[in-house]
Amino acid sequence: MRNRRPRYKNVAMPEVERPSASYVVDMTPPAARVASAAESIPAKAVHSSLNKVKHPINVVKWTPEGRRLLTGSTSGEFTLWNGMGFNFETIMQAHEAAIRCVEYTHTDDWLLSADQTGVVKYWQTNFNNVKEIQAHPEAVRGLAIAPTDSKFVTCADDTMLKIWDFASSTEESTLTGHGWEVKSVDWHPTKGLLVSGSKDHQVKFWDPRTGRCLTTLHGHKNPISKTMFEPVQGNLLATCARDHTARIFDIRMMRDVLLLKGHDKDITTMAWHPFHKNLLSTGAQDGAIIHYLLDEQNAPDDVPPSISPYDSGDPQNAPAQTIYPAHKIREAHDYTVWSMDWHPLGHILASGSNDRVTRFWARPRPGDTSYVKDRYHIGQEAAEAQGTYDGRQGRRRRAEEEELEAEDEAEGLVDQKMPSRMPGMPGLPPGLTLPGLNAPELPGLGGNGAPHPPLPPLPTGFPMPPGAPGMPPFQGIDPARIAQLIQSGALPPPPIPHHGGPPQPNANGPPPPPFPPPPGGFPGFPPGMPPMPPGMQLPHGMPPLPPGMPMPPGMQLPPGFPGFPPPGFPNGGPVGGQNGSGNEGGGGRRRAPLPDQDEMLQEEMRQGRYRKAR
Repeated sequence: MRNRRPRYKNVAMPEVERPSASYVVDMTPPAARVASAAESIPAKAVHSSLNKVKHPINVVKWTPEGRRLLTGSTSGEFTLWNGMGFNFETIMQAHEAAIRCVEYTHTDDWLLSADQTGVVKYWQTNFNNVKEIQAHPEAVRGLAIAPTDSKFVTCADDTMLKIWDFASSTEESTLTGHGWEVKSVDWHPTKGLLVSGSKDHQVKFWDPRTGRCLTTLHGHKNPISKTMFEPVQGNLLATCARDHTARIFDIRMMRDVLLLKGHDKDITTMAWHPFHKNLLSTGAQDGAIIHYLLDEQNAPDDVPPSISPYDSGDPQNAPAQTIYPAHKIREAHDYTVWSMDWHPLGHILASGSNDRVTRFWARPRPGDTSYVKDRYHIGQEAAEAQGTYDGRQGRRRRAEEEELEAEDEAEGLVDQKMPSRMPGMPGLPPGLTLPGLNAPELPGLGGNGAPHPPLPPLPTGFPMPPGAPGMPPFQGIDPARIAQLIQSGALPPPPIPHHGGPPQPNANGPPPPPFPPPPGGFPGFPPGMPPMPPGMQLPHGMPPLPPGMPMPPGMQLPPGFPGFPPPGFPNGGPVGGQNGSGNEGGGGRRRAPLPDQDEMLQEEMRQGRYRKAR
């Protein structure tokens, strides 16, 4: 951060760190101040993202351009989160088992992912799955790509490392030498050099050309969790193990030069900063995240300061310098932190945990001192006691965020498992239609006002010819048989008006005239059919409809007729369907349009999560 005090001749520049909020205009990206790593420490929690169906997050990975964050869960799903608003974008089923590692090529054109069953998949940047190979018989724990993108290496629980040709997906060599499960592997950013860490407490260097083990480091006495080369210069190697410590090795001396302390539980993951070679972040089993500045010891008051092996007279034999945390977030997550990854610009750190939460961290603004008292630093109970965290408001906001994420996820998914809602016969299950009883329009019954010609009676016992002109295609389905099935219970009965029985006629007035009986021997209608209700207008000579048969278009019914929907709701009322305009999908459910950016911005401003620039 720039110092605003005037510079005088032969006067040293005093260090000023976050003096006031007005210095926000002087904040520059990390690439513009490579030597000022302290200003890039992500100490403030920006956002927490959760899926609708929550699963532990095994992998977090920023896309190469930094627009989105990709997370892989134990359910085998890829989830994409927006890198600006941190909201949900999309989700897809990428693997059949838990995703263990993902890696982008250096040309940013391909993505490799591996899962618990040993399967490695090739993905394009639009997440089109191109290829799939069975790399190992057991779970793949690590994946690294060569600087030239022509090879990649995998390590698994079968104690082996395998080098693959990227283009042909053929196995070129197998590296054996570890005595137990291999937990991590990394490829040097510029050299043909591999490093692997195993459960047998060993860190091994490999030559990928010959497959030979170059040397073995014995700095840890516990299973290795992670091994990572420093990405800027590549001279340092970071390793962490289940002994609560991490070590920094110098590959030029093949020895450990720094010992990182401060964790109370096993360290599970690490992340180098993409620009600051002296900034390393670690995550532990208890959910804590610690940031170390490798050139600052930050020793406690009761610990005497020590010097680095680089400053001693005998660098090869000098003891390793102990480095203490530059910043510690004790309650960063509720459970184990499985993965961390820096944004390509180096200003946001993403972390995924066993508590099913993906959390985003950024540097505090100048003059902001409240972040050290939030619930991630001092705990939820202490933050509520100090008034820096409202448990009820936090739970309410978290519920609102989860509801918004669920809505976004529901809008982003296409429901392909629900049956199509076809307008069918009342009383039948949804989607079930009967041939001959769902004709869109019966001849002679249109609502155009033309006189309806009477149906000529057919001879007794004469069957209905299939496909006869002017008649609906019954296709052998007899309405009498349908009525018999309804009476026997094989089909659900139609709605029963007035709690049983047909509508009662008016007891005070004269009884309505009986409907003329159908012509003798007319097939297709059972005898003993109840009379039609009063007020129904049917053409002369048309027999009564069987129970449950839908009314053809154009037929006039009195308002509020029992068993039929009220006027204005052709699909069964205001809940079961939509209005009659624009229903092209056959009565199917239509989704609301997605909100535009202006509406989303106004919603963010109403909720107080966005403030206009001054």
